[in-house]
Amino acid sequence: MNAQELTLNIAVNLGRLGRWAYEGRTNRLNQFLEETQSYIDQLEKAPKSTRFQQTFNVFREEFKQIKNNARDALWAETAFTWANILIHRARLA
Repeated sequence: MNAQELTLNIAVNLGRLGRWAYEGRTNRLNQFLEETQSYIDQLEKAPKSTRFQQTFNVFREEFKQIKNNARDALWAETAFTWANILIHRARLA
């Protein structure tokens, strides 16, 4: 997968994770958090534009912080926000 595809996969997963966290359905969160981390690891090694690199760096650090936190409505909002940002920035990847 190229950087744009990986970025969109991450965004889709964040949307799923946010919805499940918001609804209190946490049974599949760990599976999708691991899959999302795998996409991030792949994206880290993929060629990316310099315009996208800064967004990716900020997201990667934020994801490290949120992936182990409680899954509540605030956590869901952060996941939704990043999903939205990454969808719009994917074309720059």
